[in-house]
Amino acid sequence: MTMRPTDLDRVKALPLFRKISPESFRDVTAGAFLQRFPAGTTLLMEGDQVDFLYVLLDGIVELQGTWKEKDTTLAVLRPVSTFILAAVVLDADALMSARTLERSEILMLSGQALRRTMRQDAEFGLAVAEELSGCYRGLVRTVKNQKLRGGTERLANYLITQRIRQGLKETIVLPHEKRILASLLGMTPENLSRAFAGLASHGVVVHGPEVTLTRPELLERLARSTPLIDNHMPPQSRVLGKGEVESWSEETGFA
Repeated sequence: MTMRPTDLDRVKALPLFRKISPESFRDVTAGAFLQRFPAGTTLLMEGDQVDFLYVLLDGIVELQGTWKEKDTTLAVLRPVSTFILAAVVLDADALMSARTLERSEILMLSGQALRRTMRQDAEFGLAVAEELSGCYRGLVRTVKNQKLRGGTERLANYLITQRIRQGLKETIVLPHEKRILASLLGMTPENLSRAFAGLASHGVVVHGPEVTLTRPELLERLARSTPLIDNHMPPQSRVLGKGEVESWSEETGFA
């Protein structure tokens, strides 16, 4: 599909490309192409050779991992975001699968061109390093969250994150089906149900995808959020590093 100037503008606005020279940006995007995929499309499988950097312009993409008969959701990405950057930089096989959760529009940039531009454009090479550093810090936060907290505490922090994202409303809407949410939190669906039940005494009322937080102060005391794990802390309490994203639960930067 022919790329529109507005698509290039959206890509250029990403932190990864914000400081790249006009000449280098033309080189990186010269062989790029834009595709639309229906919901449920597998974009790549773990173990595949990665030839492109993917830029999600519209829709939702789920990143997954599998082992034997098990699978897990590692991240859920929303526009505008890149994924599989580490594999592209290393010219390595993908460690994750990627599939669309809804109709999505994705720009695909040549991995070879991106690596060549990193060597030629120092500002772009630095931007890639910053992006990957932010991704690594996001991964550390996620690992700490899952290893140091119980399931109920992880769910409490997730609900606080969503409350902040959705304008501090009393009733929030879960952005994913509960199967995906359980996987993001490192839980089984059954354990997620038990965690929701355990939060009832903290003012959490669940009606399908809607969750009402009647006593958020109790939930916050249980969650014990910390800027050394959580990205939902108020701006005055922490400063994001370059390349970090605002939510470990949905945009972990695993890619």
